[in-house]
Amino acid sequence: MEKILFDSHAHINEERFDGEKRGELCEQIRQSNLKYVMDIGFDLESSLQAVKDAAENDFCYAVVGVHPHDSKEMDEAMLAMIRGLAKKPKVQAIGEIGLDFYYDNSPRDIQRHWFRKQIQLALELKMPIVIHSREADQEVMDILKEEGAFSKRRTDCFPPQPDGTPDARVLLHCFSGSRELGRQYVALGATLSIAGPVTYKNARKTVEVVEAIDLSKILVETDSPYLTPEPARKEHRTNLPLYVEHTARKVAEIKGLTLEEVAAATLANAKRFFNIEE
Repeated sequence: MEKILFDSHAHINEERFDGEKRGELCEQIRQSNLKYVMDIGFDLESSLQAVKDAAENDFCYAVVGVHPHDSKEMDEAMLAMIRGLAKKPKVQAIGEIGLDFYYDNSPRDIQRHWFRKQIQLALELKMPIVIHSREADQEVMDILKEEGAFSKRRTDCFPPQPDGTPDARVLLHCFSGSRELGRQYVALGATLSIAGPVTYKNARKTVEVVEAIDLSKILVETDSPYLTPEPARKEHRTNLPLYVEHTARKVAEIKGLTLEEVAAATLANAKRFFNIEE
């Protein structure tokens, strides 16, 4: 089977895939049309597992960091451990980091503090950044700007994007903002990742984003095991990296392109963003 798709954000490291289930999932991926999967950390344990998954599977790469939900558990020792993991083979970015004012599982001042500290780590290591933002759009953008994530010093660390514009290597995971916010981020040098909700009936806002943003600035993802896309959502509660094809098909439909065209473009975009060379 031709390998044409890149799931830019999944959680193979999530506890519901523990033990034999993770091995079975990895074998399913090997037999699918997926070429690569980014295994995204959300706390220290999952970051350690992502590094292990990447070491054991050719298709897998890791991202390490602490999600805003878990930032209440962070301290300087944990940040030092994340720094150490970031230097391991096949670890390509810091994430997923950001702010979540919907659930507020960690106090907001704590979220802000460790978001800033992890941005600073990514800048220090010259690594891409994977952002989680929920009900905090303006503050996430403000903090990224204040910490220099879109500065010339930052963009000078990376080659320009294919259209010649600066590349800040900042990825807005599961982008759910407005068309205008998407345009603002892209103008700053960010990339947007589109997840399963684009396939839902109430997805007009995300459809407008896909319509407005050039395909060269878009990735596709599952956020597995969450946010199962249609039509798989009707039968499967647990989202799998394999289902990224449904999201790519929807992006293709919106853009008036074929699945193969969108798969090729988003594969190339993700390889560039995450510094993956064949």
